[in-house]
Amino acid sequence: MAFTKVCTLQNIPENKGLKVENGEASVAVFKVNGKVFAIQDLCSHGLWSLSEIGYLEGDAVVCPLHMGKFCVHTGKVTSLPPNRPLKKYPALVEGEDVYVAFDEGYIAE
Repeated sequence: MAFTKVCTLQNIPENKGLKVENGEASVAVFKVNGKVFAIQDLCSHGLWSLSEIGYLEGDAVVCPLHMGKFCVHTGKVTSLPPNRPLKKYPALVEGEDVYVAFDEGYIAE
């Protein structure tokens, strides 16, 4: 699995996401209770950027366009109207550096 350094922990805003890209995938990186999670940046319902307009509500990412919610851990829908989950990407932290495996995105079952 190939990981790419995308940011440092300090770059991830509190209660919001940070958009990172590798040319093929746009990923939103979130920090919840000291852990880092990476999910597809675009809401599967309204195609809005979750890193730019979304926010965290506990461990749910909220898209304010229609108030849909996704689990930041799995990408699964936790509140409608979205009916498709988001891709989840492996992420890891080494020291203060955050890495994402862009080529390993998957839909959790």
